[in-house]
Amino acid sequence: MKMTELSKEEIKLFKSLNTPKKIQDFINKIPINFEENGDTCYSPRMVLKNWKCHCMEGAILAAQILRFYGYPPLLVDLSASKNDFDHMLAVFKKDGKWGAISKTNHSILRYREPVYNSIRELAMSHFHEYVNDDGKKTLRRYSMPVNLKKFDKINWMTTEKEVWEIANHMAETKHYDILNKKQIMGLRKADKIELDAGKIVEWHSDSMKKNL
Repeated sequence: MKMTELSKEEIKLFKSLNTPKKIQDFINKIPINFEENGDTCYSPRMVLKNWKCHCMEGAILAAQILRFYGYPPLLVDLSASKNDFDHMLAVFKKDGKWGAISKTNHSILRYREPVYNSIRELAMSHFHEYVNDDGKKTLRRYSMPVNLKKFDKINWMTTEKEVWEIANHMAETKHYDILNKKQIMGLRKADKIELDAGKIVEWHSDSMKKNL
């Protein structure tokens, strides 16, 4: 990353976020982008300017800050069934193990410590808690890490434009199935206490999407 691409304010901020844990704490402080006026895919600079983000936007910003410290800016997509939303992770490797930073409004699908041996293992750590409001387990596929360096040509970190190129690429990249149709048919629904816990949210809006 070229320092000249960042503003003085961004550099000062990023210097205070020198571990994945601190990055996650910072991402948690940003209000949820409920997309009241339509779908968005803010660049990191737009997130900081508008001071809100959803899971894709938060993951992209986290990937940028990780890059500031020498990590490759990697995203992994968790793909759900048609009855739920996908979830995006900014993944990092520490001491040979994978961890993840993510943005969510719920008590689940949050930070993952760098203790996982593979991306599949990291993805599977989300399986049990990845449920919709009807209690159905909905995680179906995951992608391998995508290096956002390939989007440097569109200045994805500092552009004032939305970065739909990243969102579209993540949707189209190769995904790997987690389970087959027979296994899907045999899945047990989440318990009521789990569903109740899943209803806890950090940010509220009349425009909240189901399972955001």
